[in-house]
Amino acid sequence: MVALTRERLETEQMILERMRPDHAEEIFALLRDPLVARTLFASGLPQTDAEMADNLANKLEHWERYGFGLWLLRDRHTGAVVGRGGLQHTFVGGCDEVEVGWAITPARWGQGLATELARASIQVAFDDLGLGEIVAFTLPTNVASRRVMEKSGFTFERKIDHAGLPHVLYRRARDPSA
Repeated sequence: MVALTRERLETEQMILERMRPDHAEEIFALLRDPLVARTLFASGLPQTDAEMADNLANKLEHWERYGFGLWLLRDRHTGAVVGRGGLQHTFVGGCDEVEVGWAITPARWGQGLATELARASIQVAFDDLGLGEIVAFTLPTNVASRRVMEKSGFTFERKIDHAGLPHVLYRRARDPSA
């Protein structure tokens, strides 16, 4: 990974850009995909445009408040949007946490983008932000995301309820020797 700033990073396959208001249509197109919605939203259905606008406003405010957040993910060679993801504060499993999250466009599933994003996020969390630990969580049936977590050094911690649904919570601590 080439860390240019927290707002723009380059990985082997992607350019990660701080989400901005002018990314709305690209982000909404991703989140409207029924396969993506099934992995992100309690209803399993895409959000309304108003809900997506509120969600984007919250993500933008997170950047302003904390100096980090989710990135829009672009293919490094074509510039096409391939997803969104990164670090954000969340309340999960009864605790305030910083989570690593991602949503990859289904056409690019299985190409290692989520793992690459997770690893870049881990590096920013520990090396740049100095966090002691981070979490990731998903539906128990989302085997692909669970595999990304495990390949990225997260360890299963416990089953939880989140957004009214069962989830699995994974945790990764900073390497004490780092």
